[in-house]
Amino acid sequence: MSDFEKLVAEGESVPVEGWDFTWFEGRATEERPPWGYLRLVSERMAGARAALDIQTGGGEVLAKIPTPPPILVATESWPPNLAIAGRNLRPLGGKVVLVDEDAPLPFDDASFDLVVSRHPTGTDWSEIARVLTPGGTYLSQQIGAGTNIELSRFFKGPREIPDRWRTDYRVALAKAAGLDIVDVREATLRVVFYDVAAVIVFLRKVIWTVDDFSVARYRDRLADMHTQIERDGSFVSHAQRFLIETRKP
Repeated sequence: MSDFEKLVAEGESVPVEGWDFTWFEGRATEERPPWGYLRLVSERMAGARAALDIQTGGGEVLAKIPTPPPILVATESWPPNLAIAGRNLRPLGGKVVLVDEDAPLPFDDASFDLVVSRHPTGTDWSEIARVLTPGGTYLSQQIGAGTNIELSRFFKGPREIPDRWRTDYRVALAKAAGLDIVDVREATLRVVFYDVAAVIVFLRKVIWTVDDFSVARYRDRLADMHTQIERDGSFVSHAQRFLIETRKP
């Protein structure tokens, strides 16, 4: 079996449930945003009465906060993540609710004084405004426009960046929902893959990067990428991130 075939087999076999990226250590790297999302969330959680984490994944990030609020709830849309998130958040007294990505939030108006989300696939600004208490905060680190466009274009050719991913577009949506803008920051982060197995696992896990990805469909391009990594030592892409903090009047 060739090195390429061994790496492909490994990339197809790695479990992708949850939002834990420790498998990538030594095989891929991604710069961290300078603002420190976990630190910001931890500070706000410590002063909250009731908090909601939207699209928590496996709860891996939320589980790291040192001081949870009296009421802590998370939503997740992918059933395999529910048990993982439940296990991770149980020590904090948190509970996880299954909520489809496009469904309304199943909570009463003004239920939470803090809502957070890290890398949501979409943001329903009107629903966030509805469940926030007056004076409540929404803090989110989101995927920026053109994130990993180099990776997407390698497999799918020229790609347009939809307006809905632009920071100014989402800021306008937040304002239209009646939220005041407290802070907006942007960052471009270097992402480096050191073997094609890491690329396969990433694309299986972060499914919106190449939305129709499968090894069978893109085997030829994966072989080309393997050759490129063998020649250059890595494949480099760039992640775009932005932080937005809003407050309900």
